[in-house]
Amino acid sequence: MAADSPHPASAREVAATLASAPLEEARTLVERYADDPRKQVLHAVEVARRRIAREEAERTRVEAMYALQAELAEGREVVVGVDEVGRGALAGPLTVAAVCLPADPLVWGLNDSKQLSPQARERVAARVAEVAVAIGICHVEPATIDALGMGACLRHAMATAVRETGLDPELVLIDGNPVGAHPAEHCVVKGDAKIASIAAASIVAKVTRDALMSSYESEYPGYHLAENKGYGSAEHIAAIRELGLSAIHRASFCGNFMETPRLF
Repeated sequence: MAADSPHPASAREVAATLASAPLEEARTLVERYADDPRKQVLHAVEVARRRIAREEAERTRVEAMYALQAELAEGREVVVGVDEVGRGALAGPLTVAAVCLPADPLVWGLNDSKQLSPQARERVAARVAEVAVAIGICHVEPATIDALGMGACLRHAMATAVRETGLDPELVLIDGNPVGAHPAEHCVVKGDAKIASIAAASIVAKVTRDALMSSYESEYPGYHLAENKGYGSAEHIAAIRELGLSAIHRASFCGNFMETPRLF
């Protein structure tokens, strides 16, 4: 029975309504049932209060990410956030994403991709894809990383990802230390947890690269790529020692794990 029914709702119905209500509705329902004497309702109200507090804190956190981005932009309208994933992997590409977000709507759940579960990353990445002004992605393959080194590849990948957005950004916000990837570059340490567009780029890059590495599982069996995504897990290192290197391994990163690297 709906909470605004003229007839009293059962305790079970009230509890179910409180548990599923969106934030604004939950606030109203908590006020409505705060003095209800039924034990199940009182418990549901307390649970709802805790959920509301968590959701409000989360919204405040995300709003602060947009606010800091706006502060850094200082009125500049075309702002792109950039982040990478796969820098320390033994196999697979370096992947960089560049994202331009509108000021509205806000993307709830934005955060450093490492702080989110795979399911949350997928959900937020889908929302970013829906609302973003533009997204650019660049992959740098292992052979290029071996040939040119990570520093040069990172600069190239970030510059390319920004270019792939099709925008001419007035400000390029990058997580971490200076890279020299764009004339309008501004670096923010731990920016993937502080700046909305960098967090979005972090999530898009992670989801994109993870999907690619999982797709390699059948092409390069035995390396557990769907699980480790190319990073140096114990199982992955053991597989390298047993099987040698595949075509998507970075030979320059794997010298400590085998005496004579074998490519196939």
